[in-house]
Amino acid sequence: MRIYLDHNATTPLREEVIQAMIEMLRDHYGNPSSSHREGAEARRRLDGAREAVAALVGAGPGQVVFTGSATEANNAAIRGALRARRPGRVVTTTIEHPSVSEPLEVLAGAGTEVLCVPVDETGRVEREALARALREPTDLVVVILANNETGTIQDLPAIAQLARPVGAHLHVDATQALGKIPVSLGDLQADSLCGSAHKFNGPKGAGFLAARDGVNLSPFILGGPQERRRRGGTENTAGLVGLGKAADLAGQALPERAREMARLRDRLWEGIVEKVPGVRRNGSAEHVLPNTLNVEFQGAAGDVLLEALDLEGVAVSAGAACASGSIEPSHVLSALGRSPEEARGALRFSTGHGNDTQQIDQVLALLPDLVARAREAAG
Repeated sequence: MRIYLDHNATTPLREEVIQAMIEMLRDHYGNPSSSHREGAEARRRLDGAREAVAALVGAGPGQVVFTGSATEANNAAIRGALRARRPGRVVTTTIEHPSVSEPLEVLAGAGTEVLCVPVDETGRVEREALARALREPTDLVVVILANNETGTIQDLPAIAQLARPVGAHLHVDATQALGKIPVSLGDLQADSLCGSAHKFNGPKGAGFLAARDGVNLSPFILGGPQERRRRGGTENTAGLVGLGKAADLAGQALPERAREMARLRDRLWEGIVEKVPGVRRNGSAEHVLPNTLNVEFQGAAGDVLLEALDLEGVAVSAGAACASGSIEPSHVLSALGRSPEEARGALRFSTGHGNDTQQIDQVLALLPDLVARAREAAG
């Protein structure tokens, strides 16, 4: 039996999600835009999914636009916020996901002014640097709520207080936080936020963008009336119903689930400190997702250690999953001040649905020998 400790990359589907999707695929295949009974039933279930997602993020159903992924939602929010203000001015951070940093690079090449604010050694935005960047009118501020590699959580209300006076649209990438901590559009004081089902035990290919009332979300896919003419194309009804069911489950008993994820995460970290010399935790130990642990194993190559664990039946990550195979050090760990060698020695462990104490103890039994062998191989 394999042990899966890479829940920040993607998560296993809950059984309830699978059943909801199967029912849609088998019994409710109508086009939601059709006016007959089959279409009306598909529309009803799609509306139910929208209500569940809205409830998860403290929004109204009319504020939620379905997308194919959080990557699409980030792109849509960025381009939509700047469409009427080009070339525009954007403030972001040095630790954003590529679905934010790459479209901003393209916009910068077309004349948009893009400022990247640094973070401190724990991965939190440097307030003074952000305040300096926001001393002049700004069109868009983009910040990741919880970092996918370190789990560090930003103080979004404080960031919003700086962004609001300069007229900036504040977009929050909440993808990694959903299902792990409470997320509310209003509490974060954000103008828009996004998420993806596969990060909280739903299917891949189903995401959303939520925006507060008064925010003008420009259409980002033309060619149909779907999503109130913001995203044309026949909806992925089975995937979106799966998203809705996953959102409903993610909101249930969240404090209890978060405590269990944190208990397993802390047991793993305490065991590593006890059994393995020469380790360091990356990111904040206080302002952090309950399931995320990023550890530098000094003198070992993270990719070698990842492969050794994989051969023993344990799945973890070296850096962000979307950058696997890359020989470049993590840009997030580099932003925290880690050298390339230190960054390459890091592994990310992330707990979630299906993990238990026995699995954590089994990993701790394996790690000392595997780390010693990886260090020996590194010379």
